[in-house]
Amino acid sequence: MKEKKVRKINNIFRSLLALILASALLQAQGVTKTGTTAGKFLSVGIGPRAIAMGGAFASSANDATAMYWNPAGIDQVPTNQFIFTQTDWFVDIKINYVGAIFKAGALGTLGLNMTAMTMGDMEVTTPNNPEGTGDYFSAGMYAFGFSIARHLTQKFIIGANLKYVRETISQSAAHGVALDIGTVFVTPFYGIRLGTSITNFGTKMRMSGEDLLIQHDPNPNINGDNANLNAYYETESFELPLRVQIGLARDFYPLENQRLTLAVEAAHPNDNSEYMNVGGELALFKERVFIRGGFKSLFMKDREEGLTLGVGYRTPRIGSFYLNIDYAFQDFVHLGDVHTFGFILT
Repeated sequence: MKEKKVRKINNIFRSLLALILASALLQAQGVTKTGTTAGKFLSVGIGPRAIAMGGAFASSANDATAMYWNPAGIDQVPTNQFIFTQTDWFVDIKINYVGAIFKAGALGTLGLNMTAMTMGDMEVTTPNNPEGTGDYFSAGMYAFGFSIARHLTQKFIIGANLKYVRETISQSAAHGVALDIGTVFVTPFYGIRLGTSITNFGTKMRMSGEDLLIQHDPNPNINGDNANLNAYYETESFELPLRVQIGLARDFYPLENQRLTLAVEAAHPNDNSEYMNVGGELALFKERVFIRGGFKSLFMKDREEGLTLGVGYRTPRIGSFYLNIDYAFQDFVHLGDVHTFGFILT
């Protein structure tokens, strides 16, 4: 009887692994819909630890960045936690992430988070003033979220993150609301963790604002009417970058006071082809020093991302707190290198 149960579990997880591999290898037919979604900053990875592991984090998320990767993961954090990260993106663009999670007893774990993609002021140019008018404008993208997660059983966690999304440029803006849902299941199969998440399921976004104001004559063939009525251009609405992820992770303990975590993940976005992320984390000296590496966007058509690397250090106790300091490096094929820094206060 026991052998049959073990055989059944083996078959289940062989099927799951085959599903992950198949979903990544089967490329989308026809167009990939690249560049057809709003709020694309929501697809940019958050946190140096997760980024350094190649983004294979849905099944490994156990810090405050789980609110981005898989909200169920925040209930794996044993204490309150605060995080700040910054990514130096391309052409002076910065991506900042701030989050805090709180243990809430029977409710589980609650969290608040903010993502901000900002850039410096830019000078206004026109056909008559291609070198600039002397006026400046700015652009930014923001998401504000509230998360909740709890264990339904000792080995199964469910979580959600509800967020308000806003994009602005000059005097125009677009708004939306989105929901992320995730689960983590610690399987009886060698302790392998199965993580799943659906992110950015929400409303469409449409730009509106004073930049779209025009003077319009509704009846140009009629003399004597008001030819300067205020009107606004109506822009097209776009979906958010929905993404479905499923991943597996397992911890190994090759030597005393060492841990090796290996993770693999498949993702299906609505604005690109399917892809896989793989990564790992080696923890040394009783979880003090961390070495990480991974590879992003395997099997993606015309992929730009690739190798990821990173390191981390957990300080000795400072009063009643621990401080984690982390760094990640990302290699982009044509756009150069990207660096992410962050710290976690636990």
